[in-house]
Amino acid sequence: MGLSDYIIRRILLVIPTLIGVVILIFAVVQLLPPERRVLLYVDDPRFARDTALAIKAYGLDQPVWVQFVNWMSDLLKGNLGWSEVGSAPVMKAIIERIPATAEIVLFSAPIIIFVGIKLGELSAVHRDKPIDHVTRGLSIMGTSLPSFWVGIVLLAIFYRALGWFGPGRVGNDAFMYIQNSPDWHWYTHLITIDSLINGQFWIFTDVVTHLVMPVITLSTINIATLARVMRSSMLESLSKTYIVSARVKGLKNAEVISKHARRNALIPVVTLSGLMVAGMLTGLTITETVFSYPGLGAFAASAAILLDIPTVIGYALFSGILFVFSNLIVDILYAFLDPRIRLG
Repeated sequence: MGLSDYIIRRILLVIPTLIGVVILIFAVVQLLPPERRVLLYVDDPRFARDTALAIKAYGLDQPVWVQFVNWMSDLLKGNLGWSEVGSAPVMKAIIERIPATAEIVLFSAPIIIFVGIKLGELSAVHRDKPIDHVTRGLSIMGTSLPSFWVGIVLLAIFYRALGWFGPGRVGNDAFMYIQNSPDWHWYTHLITIDSLINGQFWIFTDVVTHLVMPVITLSTINIATLARVMRSSMLESLSKTYIVSARVKGLKNAEVISKHARRNALIPVVTLSGLMVAGMLTGLTITETVFSYPGLGAFAASAAILLDIPTVIGYALFSGILFVFSNLIVDILYAFLDPRIRLG
């Protein structure tokens, strides 16, 4: 099977998976009473005041299959109900908060993936040597530390004691400029990128200083996890017969590692990296809450606490769809790393 055929097949398999995700979430929604479910259909809270009328209008007194068709119709129109926490339609509230979370991921993911892979590789290549012991010790420490504890320690040191970095997404001056200046224009809604496009380098600096602590928190934990997986996978790869044969033939160690061992060792790491990035994009609940960062995770946590059902369901749907597509990307990367997978 060629690469293009493999990719097409994987894309086609996404369709039934997405349908399964939607059906599963709809089944969970059916556990709610009609008075709560009706909020999933209305995109303005004024229309939900007369509950009995709204239930009849949206067919919640009809058979389940009719309700499913009505709900799918609303989903295809982008209507996920009204968000009390966001004071806006759920779809709009989620879209408004995605760029904030994406900005943390944009700075964190490359650091986590590059450093995690490199540390794991160095640890495996120099097994039982000082660098291996140090890397394993740091990995164990990193995976053992709770993210909220790391965040609180960083706040105590860099915000409270030193005053170098602050919580939130931007400082007060930058926020007022973005909100009120006629010279500010949104392009991507990622403030770091938009500030450079607008030529406001002081805002870029301000945003980066607010990203430092969340990025360090995420990197501390995720680099440790990725390094451990990479080390284990690399050790397994280095023990394969073809690696031993390559060394017997006289290939240099660096060439054996770069051309043979690393490529195969990356397969499980790609899986973990894809799921890790998807998990971060669905919201960094603890990190965003600790640093008062207005991202998707903090928004979803507030919705859950206040029992904002439409927002929780909308967030679950968004997360499910994101993970489906992240798995698709991982599967395609598999095919590049190991052509044998295309034949499976």
